[in-house]
Amino acid sequence: MRKHGDVGSQRKRHRKSKSKCDLHRLEEGPPLKAEMTREQGLQYYRTMQTVRRMELKADQLYKQKIIRGFCHLYDGQEACAAGIEAAINRSDHLITAYRAHGYTYTRGVAIKEILAELTGRKGGVAKGKGGSMHMYAPAFYGGNGIVGAQVPLGAGIALACQYQGNNQLCVTLYGDGAANQGQLFESFNMAALWKLPCIFICENNKYGMGTSVERASASTDYYKRGDFIPGLRVDGMDVLCVREATKFAADHCRSGKGPIIMELQTYRYHGHSMSDPGVSYRTREEIQEVRSKNDPISMLKDRLLSNNMASAEELKEIDVAIRKEVEDAAQYATSDPEPPLEELCNHIFYNNPPLEVRGTHPWSKLKSLS
Repeated sequence: MRKHGDVGSQRKRHRKSKSKCDLHRLEEGPPLKAEMTREQGLQYYRTMQTVRRMELKADQLYKQKIIRGFCHLYDGQEACAAGIEAAINRSDHLITAYRAHGYTYTRGVAIKEILAELTGRKGGVAKGKGGSMHMYAPAFYGGNGIVGAQVPLGAGIALACQYQGNNQLCVTLYGDGAANQGQLFESFNMAALWKLPCIFICENNKYGMGTSVERASASTDYYKRGDFIPGLRVDGMDVLCVREATKFAADHCRSGKGPIIMELQTYRYHGHSMSDPGVSYRTREEIQEVRSKNDPISMLKDRLLSNNMASAEELKEIDVAIRKEVEDAAQYATSDPEPPLEELCNHIFYNNPPLEVRGTHPWSKLKSLS
């Protein structure tokens, strides 16, 4: 076994584990081979394992009735978030739907702030006021609760990038369930007309709520659904496939060619939300087969081990450290105080309310009667 410090930083070649991308209106796509250093491999492993553990902890906290309200978990789809983040700059922008915890983490928010937001505590990333579906960070415009509504917002962010001329782009994510929303096609049209630097990404996890893609979409080729916009379909369970395709898409946008659509074929292990057991419209065997044959973390782990880029002991150490970090974060998220009642109506305006109108500020007198 190679020592951890010696030749580990050399670049290693990996043939992608799946066939090449499916292309739409593109003469060529991303490269068929990807290079990954040991450091990159370990970083992707840490990111995906952290998101997985965090989501399993959120599942547990919800079942203990410590997390209330809506909660949509991301486990199974970790390669999408890790791969996209590895291919764009931190100054680029990202907006997604309500399955947002993974992206909140990859955009730089600490685990404890995410879990504290889920439990509605002061130390949460949105001060405990947003919950699962509404988390925000610099250059991250959060989870959005209305199906598909983040797509026109993403096109608007891309318009701002173009207007400011800062060479930034916006990654705009939506699911297969949102792919049939009319506002998507309006956004595609404007983005194409104005050549906006926007990567529209459909995370196709095979089911919109309790409905399989075949029952909901006359065409399940989501990467072709922009019609006049070029598109590519990628294995969303392979972090290197996602990374290379996103790099390709980002270059396309930055070179002034306008928007591009990516479909990431992925899978969610949990139900659509916590009210959905997830096994009434699909079999447990189907979920188990994906877990055993196509799990994004297991595939990366096998790749690291088979190429002597990491040892089993080293990966186990990482797992133990992540488990502890998530446990500590959960402890914080259950002990941190809830925001006081008088905070309820703060942060409604970006600055002070623009004018004083009699009778419109009842919150200034809020008192707790409990």
